[in-house]
Amino acid sequence: MLKLLNYYYFLVIIIYRIEKWVDNMIGKIISIEKNIVLLKLGIEIANQTNLINVHVVFEDENKKIVGEIMDILDDTAKVSIVGTIDNNTFIPGSITKPAFRSNVRIISSFELSQIFGNQIINDNSEIYLGGSTIYNGYNINVNINNFFSNHFAIIGNTGSGKSFSVARILQNIFSTSKTPPFRSSFFIFDAYGEYHNALRGISSINQGLNYKTYTTNLTQPEGEILKIPVWLMDIDDIALLLGASDHAQLPIIEKTLKLVTVLTNFNGEVTSYKNDIIARALLDILLSGTASSKIRDQITAVLSKFNTEELSLNTIIVQPGYNRPLKQLLYVDDQGKIQEIERVIEFLQQFILPEYELNLPDENYQYSLRDLENAMEFALVSEGILKSDKVFDYANILLVRLHSLVNSNISTFFDYHEIVDKRTYINNLRTTSTGQRAQIVNFNINYVDDRIAKVMTKIISKMLLDYEVSLPERASEPIHIVIEEAHRYVQNDNDNFLLGYNIFERITKEGRKYGLLLGLITQRPSELSDTCVSQSSNFLVFRMLHPKDLTYISEMVPNISSELIQLIKSQQPGSCMAFGSAFKIPIAIKLEKPNPEPLSNNANIVNSWFNNY
Repeated sequence: MLKLLNYYYFLVIIIYRIEKWVDNMIGKIISIEKNIVLLKLGIEIANQTNLINVHVVFEDENKKIVGEIMDILDDTAKVSIVGTIDNNTFIPGSITKPAFRSNVRIISSFELSQIFGNQIINDNSEIYLGGSTIYNGYNINVNINNFFSNHFAIIGNTGSGKSFSVARILQNIFSTSKTPPFRSSFFIFDAYGEYHNALRGISSINQGLNYKTYTTNLTQPEGEILKIPVWLMDIDDIALLLGASDHAQLPIIEKTLKLVTVLTNFNGEVTSYKNDIIARALLDILLSGTASSKIRDQITAVLSKFNTEELSLNTIIVQPGYNRPLKQLLYVDDQGKIQEIERVIEFLQQFILPEYELNLPDENYQYSLRDLENAMEFALVSEGILKSDKVFDYANILLVRLHSLVNSNISTFFDYHEIVDKRTYINNLRTTSTGQRAQIVNFNINYVDDRIAKVMTKIISKMLLDYEVSLPERASEPIHIVIEEAHRYVQNDNDNFLLGYNIFERITKEGRKYGLLLGLITQRPSELSDTCVSQSSNFLVFRMLHPKDLTYISEMVPNISSELIQLIKSQQPGSCMAFGSAFKIPIAIKLEKPNPEPLSNNANIVNSWFNNY
């Protein structure tokens, strides 16, 4: 009797399992073409929850192939192959195709975890990203190394939830981990000043966490005024600041930087160097072979602006029998000759110094924008600005721009009083008033025009790269640069033509091995530098509608299909498609709202229009 009962119990279990197996079967394969499988559904669609984007398993003996339901028409489902499961390990790709005899079923929760990862975070190697939009209640956690050790891009139309999601991700970094990442460094270039409200409270998570903000608002600053030491800027930086556009302008800038050390040394040698520069320029004019009247006018123009006590138009030249000022020796007679030209040449030659070599200043030599302007004036004289109209055109524009800069409010951002080198400057940027390290440094660049904002972003980013390259142990202090509205700053600029490189392209190509990573946030990916996009390894793509941007994404972003492009167009705010090296397959994610939120909400028109006075 006992044996009969055991047999009956065993039979019930087998029948139950068969029934469950049959219930999970959803159809039969009727067609396989490339990585698309068509299924003849054997279930009542009307009785099912939405199956679009749900994953299925094609199982044949010990082989498991995973697909995603992309479309259902009548009783036929279109399934895209996304990978295989081998020994409980998911391998992405569509090389292997299922057999027609395969059993087709909905993926199990255990198999899903092999694709999307564990639901529970057990250590500091992962952070919570968001929830699956397909599988209710299913958390999507991302491996920190897989995501943050590579460049990434967050893309979406305005209002799609980019800023909210970036704030949420940063908040999760500091709140998800059991041990906060005290040695992390995020430098955010905040185009609209949105993130201050969302990130300033990270110290409430742990007292060892700190946030620091810099602003370009000179009238009502919230935080420190952003300032960049002029003397830490090299030739390339000055070229960007002055909007140089011609290779011939770079020697002018180089000469300026070499002269600034001479002209700001307040000792007896300064006058000698000035006299030497002026005298050489005047001798070039005198020996140019041009008409005497033009020589006279050019010399008069130079000495009217550039002169010293020893060398000016009124300098007395002693001659046998009488003394005369220099300007009288420039008299042009009726024959169109300067009769005293030899005497003038002889007088000027006494100011010529022996050959000397000027060096570029090192980062410990402090000077100001005004010092730079003074040095550029003498650099232009040294380069013979008045001898050629062409030289005057491309050289004088630099001086005009520098003069405008010196006499504008923009000069405040380059008025740095403390003597620092680059390493000290970078460390000061992320040091709070209490001497603690700030894990998040936010630059609010909302209050300067796009050109200056771009220059500031490039200069600081270049300094960060120099900082990382100089570390004794490569990539020992990873730094993340996050750029909001990146399409305004990370562009296909003239930099490659003028300087031979674009700093953001250099960072995306070289920065990763040194630990400098770039995060691009943009609503117009088609306006970004192609190189920077192609070097990005992870993408969060929110709703996009512009045809040009959608086409650009489909061409530039790897492993993106036409089906994914269609999904991107219909996503809700806060939802994105995530794909790249941190994700085994593209994943639809809904990110939670940040708390607190960034200041990126739309204007409340009703309250504004109808609010009582």
